[in-house]
Amino acid sequence: MQLEDLFSVVKVRFNGDKSDDTNSSKKTDIPTGLLFKCPRCRSVTFQEDFQRNGKVCPNCNYHSRLTAKERLDITVDKNSFVEFDGDMISKNPIGFPGYEQKQQELREKTGLKDAVLTGRAKIRGEDIVIIIMDSNYMMASMGSVVGERITRAIEYATENKLPVIAFTASGGARMQEGIVSLMQMAKTSGAVARHNEAGQLYIAVMTDPTTGGVTASFASLGDIIIAEPKVLIGFAGRRVIEGTIRQKLPDDFQSAEFMLENGFVDMIVERKKLRRVIAHLLKLHRPQAPVNREVTANE
Repeated sequence: MQLEDLFSVVKVRFNGDKSDDTNSSKKTDIPTGLLFKCPRCRSVTFQEDFQRNGKVCPNCNYHSRLTAKERLDITVDKNSFVEFDGDMISKNPIGFPGYEQKQQELREKTGLKDAVLTGRAKIRGEDIVIIIMDSNYMMASMGSVVGERITRAIEYATENKLPVIAFTASGGARMQEGIVSLMQMAKTSGAVARHNEAGQLYIAVMTDPTTGGVTASFASLGDIIIAEPKVLIGFAGRRVIEGTIRQKLPDDFQSAEFMLENGFVDMIVERKKLRRVIAHLLKLHRPQAPVNREVTANE
């Protein structure tokens, strides 16, 4: 069979026989949003099955991105979340063209004021401060408000002797805010250091993708660092690194599994088990009340 004939057969199979007037106007239309194509293994599955599986690819176990609201719903106890700094919005510190309009559009689209959600909550009865970054808002880039909200949340946890759970997902610094964005790396890292000095627990959960300045600051400073399977974790991109060191990087470079093998993360936990694992870690690290012993005459 000639290549042209094979192509004609394929066209007939999908669009109907063009020579038949009754079929000439018929096309196979796939409704938008019906299918999910995994960015890792490229397999296709029904969106309904993908959603039912917790937004996890059934073929390769890639854990897809969640909104901050979705993450909150599957992590904390019902009706336990109290938001911090919910009305804080970004200015335009360097006068970047169109930045205010872009921010307003994203607020309307996502329902968030910026790329992070912070607050106090409970996980299986354990009091915590939670930080959730949302990659749907400017790829969760860390600008002045993101850095400020994260810093305030950690400082609240330090003052009130609470553990911090941070779900990180970011493309790095927010270029629209210039040097102000880069300053957030030092500010958030300083807050984590003070929290650590106070003897409080900080658990960082890296989700897809955790890159750039967020990886280079508070995301990598957890007492315990957890990652979801198959997620991207790194600082600079693969091509930038290969061009700098002039070497070919491994195929699984910057994957959660590569990071676990090389000691960058402590454990990889599937999404359906994450809430239970975090609750267990919180109980293990819960401060114990001092035991009062009565001193006998013999002692």
